[in-house]
Amino acid sequence: MCGIAGFTKLDHAVEPGRIGAVIETIRHRGPDHQGTHETPLVSLGNARLSIIDLAQGDQPIFSPDGDTVIVYNGEVYNHAEVRAELESLGHRFETHSDTEVVLKAFLQWDTRSFERLRGMFAIALWSESKRRLVLARDRMGIKPLYVYHRGRDLYFGSELKTLFAHPEIPRRLDLNGLGYYLALNYVPAPYTLIEGLEKVWPGEYLEWLDGQFRRAPYWSLRFQPDAGISLEDARSELDRLMRASVREHLISDVPLGVWASGGLDSSAVLHYAAEAVPRLNTFSVSFRGQGHDESAYFNEVAAHYGTNHEVFDLNPEEDLTGAIERMGYHSDEPSADAGALPVWFLSEMTRRRVKVALSGEGADELFGGYLTYLADRYAVIARRTPAAARRLALLLARALPVSDAKIGLEYKAKRFLAGSLLPAAEAHLFWNGSFDEATRRALYRAPRYPNPGELMNTLPTEAFACGELNRFLWLDQRYYLPDDILYKCDRMSMAHSLEVRPPFLDHRIVEFAARLPEGLKINGKTLKFVLRELMRDKLPASVLTRKKEGFDIPAHKWFRGVLKPLLEETMSPAAVAATGLFDVRAIEKVKRDHYLRRANNGYQLWGLLTLFLWMKRWNVQTNTGS
Repeated sequence: MCGIAGFTKLDHAVEPGRIGAVIETIRHRGPDHQGTHETPLVSLGNARLSIIDLAQGDQPIFSPDGDTVIVYNGEVYNHAEVRAELESLGHRFETHSDTEVVLKAFLQWDTRSFERLRGMFAIALWSESKRRLVLARDRMGIKPLYVYHRGRDLYFGSELKTLFAHPEIPRRLDLNGLGYYLALNYVPAPYTLIEGLEKVWPGEYLEWLDGQFRRAPYWSLRFQPDAGISLEDARSELDRLMRASVREHLISDVPLGVWASGGLDSSAVLHYAAEAVPRLNTFSVSFRGQGHDESAYFNEVAAHYGTNHEVFDLNPEEDLTGAIERMGYHSDEPSADAGALPVWFLSEMTRRRVKVALSGEGADELFGGYLTYLADRYAVIARRTPAAARRLALLLARALPVSDAKIGLEYKAKRFLAGSLLPAAEAHLFWNGSFDEATRRALYRAPRYPNPGELMNTLPTEAFACGELNRFLWLDQRYYLPDDILYKCDRMSMAHSLEVRPPFLDHRIVEFAARLPEGLKINGKTLKFVLRELMRDKLPASVLTRKKEGFDIPAHKWFRGVLKPLLEETMSPAAVAATGLFDVRAIEKVKRDHYLRRANNGYQLWGLLTLFLWMKRWNVQTNTGS
C-alpha cells in the first residue's frame, strides 16, 4: 500500500526535485520509503507502506531494459498466479513484490493486463521510448487517483494534496462539485470540489501519448439477474467466493487484523478470516452511554471467535476538535459523512497493533443492506396517495418533538415524506443525502444547481430493465460506494499509515451479486437476504437479528453541545460572509433551527463544518475571487 504522484513536462518547465516535495505531501500513505524518477519528460514518485516483500519491494521498479517504470499503490491478491503465468512466458523476476508482477504483466499484455489483476490499485506506468504514460484505477474505486490537464501535460496523484503542491494549478471551488456535495454528502466522479481536477473513474485507464490524451474502461459492471438461481445455489456460491476472497485478502508479510462492528458484514469477514488465521486481532469503536452503542454485539462476536479484541471508546471527552481539524488536512475533499470521525479513531487505534485490517465495506451496496432500499419500495406505495395529503403529513411531522437520537423516528418520518414528493431517482439519493433543493438554492449563489437525479441517466440503458432495486444498487456502486464509503475509509486509514482491505469487493463477488435476482437480496423486509442465510448457522443469533446501525456519531447531540464552539468559530457570520458565496442568513438559519430543536440538522452541519474547515485549510478560492 502506498501513494503515488507524477506529472509530464512538455509545456512547462519544472525545477528539478519538485517530485520529492510532491511525494512529501503524502508521506503518511507510505512512511517506509519514498522513491522518485525524473527525466526531461516526466517525474514519478511513490511513498511506500511496506506490506509485501519488505526487503525488495521499494519503488520505482524498472523493466529489464530500463525503458518502462512503474509506481503503484495497492495490493494485487492474485499476483502469485499472474507471476507463474508470466514466468511460463519467459519473464524473470528479481523481487517477490506484486509491483514487479504488475509491471511485467503490462509489458506482456499492455492495457489488457489490468483486467487480469484482482485487487485494489492505482497504477502509473511510463515508457520512455514511446513517450507514453498509462494510469489505471481498480474496478470498484477502492484506491483513489486524481488527474489534472494543463495544455499538453498531465498531473496525477493519489490525493489532491499532490496536485495542490503545484503552484501553477489554481484552487478554485467547482460549483458543480459543490452542488453535488451539498445534495449528496459526497462529490460523484469525475467531479471534485476544485475546478479542472478530476477523479479517474473506477475500472478506467488513461493514456497520455506524447501530449495526446485517451481514456477508456477496461471493466464495466453489468447487472444481468438470473431468475433461475436458487437460494441454495446462491448460498453455496457465495460461501465459496467469500472463503477464497478473504483468504487472498489475508496475504501479508506484516501483522493484520479485522475491523469488527458486531454487524453482519464485518462478522462475516471475521468468520472466514478466523478459519484461516488463529487468534486474530480485532478492533472496534464504541459509544458507551449513547443510544447506538454496539459494544454488546462486537464483544459477543469477538468472544465467539476468541480474538484479541481492542475497543476505542469514543466519547465527548475525547479531543474531537483537534481530530476534526487534523482530518481537514487528510481529507482531500471534505467528508460530509459523519462516520469519518469514528473511522479516524478506529484507524489510529488499529495502527498501534497492525499495518493491515480487513473490513466489511461493500456488502450493503452489493446485497441491498440499507434501509433506503426499503424506503424506495414504500415510496412507491406512498405516491399512490395524493401529493397534497403527503405535504400535509410532512407539515404535521415537522411539529413532532426533535430528539437527540442518531436517526430517530421523527427524523425518518420527515425524511421519508419529503422524499416521497420527489421523483424516484432523486428520492433514493435524498434518503442518504443532505440538503433539499430549496435549501441549497438558499445557501449559495450559482448559475446552475445540478440535479442529483440526473446521475441515474449516466447508467447504461440496460440498467432500466433489471428491476428497480438492482438499478439503485447499480447507481450506488457507481457513485456512493467509491465516492463516499471507500473515499472515507481510504483517507482516514491512510492518514494513520494503515491499509484497509474490503474482501466483499473482490470483483468476482461483485459480478456474482449482479447476477442475483432481487428476491435474494431483499426478501420482504429482510435486507441482505442471501448473506444472512449464508451466515445463519455460522454467527451468533444476535448478529443476524439486530437492526441495521450505521457507523456514525451522535451528531445531533454533539452540535448542541461539545462541537458547538467549533461550529460557531468556523462558521461565524464573518467567516461565511468572507467567502463571498454563501448566504449568511441561510447558514445561520440551519444552525439556529438545530439549536432550538426545530429540526435535527446535525448531519447537515457536519457537512458544512468540514467544508468550511477544508476551504480554510487549503485556501480554496470561490468564483467571486475571495
